Amino acid sequence: MDIDLTRAVVVCSGEAAGVEAKAVDVLIEELAFRTGIELSRLFAFPNHSVPVIVIGTIESLSKMPNPARPSFVPYLKAEGYMLRTVCEESAQTVWIVGAEARGVLYGVGKLLRRLRWGEGSIRLKAPLDVITAPYSTIRGHQLGYRPKNNAFDAWDTAQFDRYIRELALFGANSIEILPPRTDDHPTGPLMKVEPLEMMVRLGEIIDSYGLDTWIWYPNMGEDYSDPETIRAELEERERIFRELPHIHALFVPGSDPGKLEPDPLFAWLEQVAKLLQRYHPKAKIWVSPQIMRYDSASWMEAFYRQVKAEPEWLGGIVFGPHVDVPLPELRTLIPGKYPIRRYEDITHNYQCQYPVADWDLPFALTLGRESCNPRPNAQKHIHNLLAPYAAGNIGYSEGINDDLNKFVWCDQDWDPETPVAETLGDYARWFIDSERAMSITEGLFALEENWVGPLAENEKVEKTLQKWQRIEREAPARVHGNYRFQMHLLRAYYDVCIKRRLHYEAELEQAARDALRQASHAGSLTAAERAEAILAQAEEKPIARFYRERCEKLADELFRSIGYQLTVSRHFARSQGRGAFLDTIDAPLNDIRWLRTQLAIVREADDEEQRLALIDRALNRTNPGPGGFYDHLGSYRGFRRIDPGAGWRNDPGYLNSPRIAHAMHLLSIPEARQRELGGIPLAWIAHANALLDTPIVVRYETLDPAVPYIVKVVYIGETSGKTPRDCWVRLTANDGFVLDDEVAVKAGGVTVRECKVPVEAIRGGKLKLTFIRTRGFKRLNVAEVWLLPDKGDLHAG
Repeated sequence: MDIDLTRAVVVCSGEAAGVEAKAVDVLIEELAFRTGIELSRLFAFPNHSVPVIVIGTIESLSKMPNPARPSFVPYLKAEGYMLRTVCEESAQTVWIVGAEARGVLYGVGKLLRRLRWGEGSIRLKAPLDVITAPYSTIRGHQLGYRPKNNAFDAWDTAQFDRYIRELALFGANSIEILPPRTDDHPTGPLMKVEPLEMMVRLGEIIDSYGLDTWIWYPNMGEDYSDPETIRAELEERERIFRELPHIHALFVPGSDPGKLEPDPLFAWLEQVAKLLQRYHPKAKIWVSPQIMRYDSASWMEAFYRQVKAEPEWLGGIVFGPHVDVPLPELRTLIPGKYPIRRYEDITHNYQCQYPVADWDLPFALTLGRESCNPRPNAQKHIHNLLAPYAAGNIGYSEGINDDLNKFVWCDQDWDPETPVAETLGDYARWFIDSERAMSITEGLFALEENWVGPLAENEKVEKTLQKWQRIEREAPARVHGNYRFQMHLLRAYYDVCIKRRLHYEAELEQAARDALRQASHAGSLTAAERAEAILAQAEEKPIARFYRERCEKLADELFRSIGYQLTVSRHFARSQGRGAFLDTIDAPLNDIRWLRTQLAIVREADDEEQRLALIDRALNRTNPGPGGFYDHLGSYRGFRRIDPGAGWRNDPGYLNSPRIAHAMHLLSIPEARQRELGGIPLAWIAHANALLDTPIVVRYETLDPAVPYIVKVVYIGETSGKTPRDCWVRLTANDGFVLDDEVAVKAGGVTVRECKVPVEAIRGGKLKLTFIRTRGFKRLNVAEVWLLPDKGDLHAG
């Protein structure tokens, strides 16, 4: 049955104060905001028959006269609540009873998420009987106010207040904020409030909901052995500690940014702790062993030594990006008195802690690292796999692109048994449209499915858009202006746009190659001209214009509605890599860049014979010839030749498993250097990647055991950065033969190597090639492998 709460009254204790009173305010305000109905507030049961919502803590309600005093409250754990409906002939009552004030707020959130609402209507499906408490003691997300974020820097305090409230309604008890000085610009063009002032205001908002305030505080000083640096750094922190109303904990990353060794790091943090506890006596400092450098093993040894000394000021350890020790192992190495908090990256798609598994290259080229990325099933799996080893999570985020993921994590931190469909239903019902919650839930799941498997073969992409278009047609105007609807609708249009372009540009590339195959008849220069003209059609006669224009319009609407920055020029995004994925919606999806380089080389050749040879070489770049093998390890087909290791389901962070990764930095290599390399084919962008000591193992099963082979390998260097990122590699055959050793893979470029495989290294027609990093930066990238019958020279054709 349904309880009609349209005429309900809210009964609470007249002595309710602080967060308990705030919870009552939240219930009344949120319903008025959505339905136009403002429920009355009473301090005793009404003397006439109307539905009643009773709200309070066990303590406050116990002091009220019957019937407001519940007689059936069970034992409630910390932060827990009871939510129960009692339906009698004369009255219908909804009870929200919290173990303490926070529990009341979470109970209100659960009731709101269960309501069916509309203009002038509030209904609740009964019976409802929930007794619950959180699984994790730490539950929340980082909300950074800085230009690097893709939306937060455009917000005012009212928008932050609403977002923090929404996270609390899904069970969050912690919000992490940032100091004015980080590894980003101090201010940006969209900021409405000076950063320190906003930090203080955010602290006040967080405190008003009774949540814990965490501060992510990197060490940005240049020299912490310099007394002047120490003085300035402490002075900066003291001002913040003094002005914020409440600080529960300080999280200091080991690096990213930061460059202190563990011994001086812990000595410095002891000074910070004394200052912090002067203003916030119960606050502790948490530290992460995040490290981005060559000798991470020695750094970790020193870190463990410091932690095992058990400093009093240390509150716990943080596990997050660039922590290279698996969480279960880290838990065994950290003294049991220290909890571990997760700092999980829920915001990025690749080059991150939990990349999208086997993400297809067309999406990586266009959507980039930080697009709208609802991944409900993946996020639940990642959460639950490691939940037993940590006290909870405060997620790392760079804006609202991961909005749905935040609420999935809140629900899973509360109860890992919660079906993710339930979370999506609540999200859709409460935040977007109660009447179309089921359709929206299906649409959100479908967006995740769009990214599974090769895009060219994914028949679900068009169906996903159809789901969202139907909602778009049927939903009222208030839904059309809802940013959570807009951002997911944009993704649905975007994905179809990219798929249409992928098919079109693949056909153009094949047509251009066909034109080049006629070079011996038409003449090399004529064939090159025809190929160039065909390739140019992607720019001169683009397709899917409607989808692109719809994306552009939605991007503008999102900028107006929530400050979402999807372009650099119009929306002031920090950079394309920071969420401005509308700037790459036209990125080439075929090998046009590489082919144009080849055509330029052809035109510069001195004679026809040479030009024809260059064309033939270009057309057969990956052709291994008779008896040979070619594999693009970053493709679905090529990656199947690699031993998967533990695999994504057991190792979603790929600390012990190879994965498909993406090297977008190659596209920005200077043109002259690209020419030296003969161009940058897309096969170099998507490649196989392994971290630390994890090998990349490639197997062949059907070789001729009497034939010696040549191996040709393309290694991809890491991005150039502030830390050295070169690495050195060893290649072995069947574990007993070293084929190539101390191969230096320079950061920012490409390294191509060839070596012989002796006949005796091939056993029974089988060959196991093992690539392993021997030293240097912690990532190994292999893009292409040729295995070619040795005809007496080292060339791969």
